[in-house]
Amino acid sequence: MTTQLVTSTTSQTARARAGLHYVPVVALGVDLLLVTTSVILAILGREAFPSAPLEVGDRLSVFGPLMILGWVAAIWALGGYRATVFGAGTDEYKRIVNASLLTFSAVGIASYLTQFPLPRGFFLLAALLGVPLLVLGRLMLRRSLQRARRAGALQHRVLIAGTAGHVDEIASVLNRESWLGYQVVGAVTPREPGRAATASGIPLLGSSDALAMTAVDVDADVVFLAGGAFDTAADLRRLSWDLEHEDIQVVIAPSVTDVSAERVSIRPVGGMPLIHLEKPRAREAVRRAKRIFDVVGSGALLLAFSPVFAFAALSIWRHDRGPVLFKQARVGRDGRVFHVLKFRTMVLDAEERLAQLKAESGFDGVLFKMDRDPRVTPPGRWLRRFSVDELPQLINVLRGDMSLVGPRPPLDHEVAQYDADMVQRLRVRPGMTGLWQVSGRSDLSWSEAIRLDLYYCDNWSMIQDLTILFRTFSAVIGSRGAY
Repeated sequence: MTTQLVTSTTSQTARARAGLHYVPVVALGVDLLLVTTSVILAILGREAFPSAPLEVGDRLSVFGPLMILGWVAAIWALGGYRATVFGAGTDEYKRIVNASLLTFSAVGIASYLTQFPLPRGFFLLAALLGVPLLVLGRLMLRRSLQRARRAGALQHRVLIAGTAGHVDEIASVLNRESWLGYQVVGAVTPREPGRAATASGIPLLGSSDALAMTAVDVDADVVFLAGGAFDTAADLRRLSWDLEHEDIQVVIAPSVTDVSAERVSIRPVGGMPLIHLEKPRAREAVRRAKRIFDVVGSGALLLAFSPVFAFAALSIWRHDRGPVLFKQARVGRDGRVFHVLKFRTMVLDAEERLAQLKAESGFDGVLFKMDRDPRVTPPGRWLRRFSVDELPQLINVLRGDMSLVGPRPPLDHEVAQYDADMVQRLRVRPGMTGLWQVSGRSDLSWSEAIRLDLYYCDNWSMIQDLTILFRTFSAVIGSRGAY
């Protein structure tokens, strides 16, 4: 079975993995270009000062190339070109910044000890230009890498080891987060006689007793060790020995999903890497600092968007002379009901026509969304497209019913169908925007929207709120998932 799998997917694998080994080379080229640019600009900027001695240019023309090579060498020495740092996490940026700090510290100390007359203007300009340029370059490279992986290129072939349930759990995360570039080709389990696949359809390629051999046979790039992969720590040690001379990375995937990196810390104790998990942060998301941020932010936005408010209200009223605002009961923090405010985007009898539309479309779910909803008015289309209809919710934020960022405010009949896990999203104020909006808005399934809301509640931070607000602007401008 393993041989057939390898044979049938050879050409597809070659296309998906093409260029994967060139990512560090491209990163090296980008860094070299940006470092050279920052050093040249620093030289030109220093020489632009009238007080600069004539010999300064001669010194920097010799020192500049040495500094460029030393800077890039520092990035390499700190692991900035390792294949494992690209694509996700903050480790890549930390290595870039640390290498830059190391470079400038070494340059400063060496200049002092050798009495080399290094111009301070050059030193400062190179640092102020180089570090942001390097971080920006890596950010753009990461965006390009993630786009390529979503398109099916630059993929790592992944073999998962563990019990069938843990395999499906890890596979669902890897398939959902396609930008990571992990292509699951199969799994091995401790004891699953007579089964050809897991419940989610992941092919079972054998037993974890022959994990190393199976990984080589299917040409895996990464082996994920999920829960139940091995009975003892000695088995894991033997696997590392078996794969010592293979270009296969081993990743231990504990049964901890939807947890932000800030809540996880690893502390080795007695040779065991213990994973410490902080408590959920839902309480932090309702404290005074967030409330002050909401009041100040909503007040400022109300003033800034007051002309838009006036134009939207006039457009709605001129269309059918009906009410400008639409009020709808929603469930807020701790189950309290409030009336959310929106600009009216539908016809006056929209609620009466809802049952008919559900029957015609065969809808029997929880959250009804319809592309090209016939109830939406002409002004309502552009109001929805640019999310202008949501702006009156700033008043809800000012009142304390909502927050600028938080879970989507649910309807009462939606809450009635919540299970014990879903109720956790009611521990914080609902938001005008949130992870559900910047991750797809109406294109998301019900279960995916709930998962994002729970992730937000458990992993709240002010930095995350600011990031979501920034990403909201991009999602709104692109009208992604809005209808």
